[in-house]
Amino acid sequence: MARSEALGLRGIHAVHFYVNDLSRGRSFWVDTLDFAFIAESGEGAEGAKSEAYRAGDATYIYSAPTSDDSPVAKFLSRHPDGIAELIFEVEDVKKTFQVLDERGAAIVGDIETTKDDGGTYRSFSITTPFGEALFTFAQIDGFTGVAPGLSTFAEPKGGKNAFGFGEIDHVTSNFLTLKPLILWCKDVLGLEEYWGIEFHTQDYAKSQGHTGSGLKSTVVWDPHSGVKFANNEPNRPFFAKSQIYTYIEDNNGPGIQHTALTIADIVGTVDAMRERGIQFMPTPGSYYDMLPKRLDAAGIELDEPMDDLRRTEILVDGEGPGKYLLQIFCKDFATIYDNPNGGPFFLEIIQRKGDRGFGGGNFRALFESIEREQVATGRV
Repeated sequence: MARSEALGLRGIHAVHFYVNDLSRGRSFWVDTLDFAFIAESGEGAEGAKSEAYRAGDATYIYSAPTSDDSPVAKFLSRHPDGIAELIFEVEDVKKTFQVLDERGAAIVGDIETTKDDGGTYRSFSITTPFGEALFTFAQIDGFTGVAPGLSTFAEPKGGKNAFGFGEIDHVTSNFLTLKPLILWCKDVLGLEEYWGIEFHTQDYAKSQGHTGSGLKSTVVWDPHSGVKFANNEPNRPFFAKSQIYTYIEDNNGPGIQHTALTIADIVGTVDAMRERGIQFMPTPGSYYDMLPKRLDAAGIELDEPMDDLRRTEILVDGEGPGKYLLQIFCKDFATIYDNPNGGPFFLEIIQRKGDRGFGGGNFRALFESIEREQVATGRV
């Protein structure tokens, strides 16, 4: 079996946040994004109260502390709200355990088994370089719950996935240095390099009256499952002015910056999301002034009217004829909640039309958009 397939990953089962306030998370995911509220834990289970929200194949678990000495409370004493665990479904948890143990992974404990009326959930966790986020690997055989400790409702509450979210397309994280992270992803997880980019906004920033900043990004993936991780570090000059550096300051360390949710109709979805009060990173009109020339050079013909993209501020990029993607980025949770404890995490919404890449032009467009926000708030 190829090294990249050895873990037997099937995909991302759930993303687990540790948060200070469950109610604002539930309001965002269920009331605003129309996710279904599908499960909750009992009061004070392991010093925390947990809830789970799902739309399509994307599941997010939220846990808030009920005691000061719980793992959730300790995490939040060091960080704002953020992702503390990624849960991956695997084909054979014993084999995954054996492979990771042989590769020197820091395994937290032995495989644990939980049963419910439907089946079994066998899992174990490892520590990672993704800040304090654990990676949990779970073999799920007929288990009807989301995860151990969560009781699934007979009927989901709240949302009906009116926006049509599909799955988690990729996970993006920020670090001060990428080299150790990439080596760990290759040597321990057996992932392969997929894509990369490097740039600096110095020329653009000069016209805006500030110094600019840059990044280096490397995407790694598991070809067997399609799970992808995009990973960023600051780029010189002005290393400490980079928004990647700023994220690490706001998060009190490296960590997961955003997850991307797939969508079938991004134009209609963004309009509907704005009607519900979702705020997105702004895109200047100059981006759309230059877009036709860039698309012509790549041989890309859009199905969407350019006026709709300009109005909604959706970004476009692509590999070539018949292959492109559309994406937009929500503002971070600290802004959405108007509370710094909300954290620097944000959501990406993406519609893929034959393109499986990441859009180098859009990477820079997002970077410049965040930079404008930081200038407006005096961060740079």
